[in-house]
Amino acid sequence: MNLPELPLMSMLRERMSWLHQRQDLLSQNVANADTPGYVARDLKPLDFDAALKAVPHGMLMTTNARHIAMTPSKPGKFEDAVARSSTANPSGTAVSLEMEMIKVSDTQAQFAAATNLYAKAMSLMKTAIGRV
Repeated sequence: MNLPELPLMSMLRERMSWLHQRQDLLSQNVANADTPGYVARDLKPLDFDAALKAVPHGMLMTTNARHIAMTPSKPGKFEDAVARSSTANPSGTAVSLEMEMIKVSDTQAQFAAATNLYAKAMSLMKTAIGRV
């Protein structure tokens, strides 16, 4: 069994990839805060249901007729969208530095949490196979 391909690990990797891409978009927003006509962008939130459906077939099985069957699907690329608070200020830009820095801070905290979960899962795997 390939450890990085376990559903938990792949979902954490996808989450960390999404957070990394979001941090890139937010940094572009901050960098262009004084650019007239620039509109802040953000990523659409990850869909947990779609992430569960992306788990390879056989990893999540229905063992009872009353279980909900899931069909696997391929995960798509992350979609970016215009940020909700895109009202232009007097300088002509639609970037709120305060909102962007709040999003940056939130993204950083979420990335740290995902990294900690990944490290804990790896530690549990090492313990399970007898490596400490």
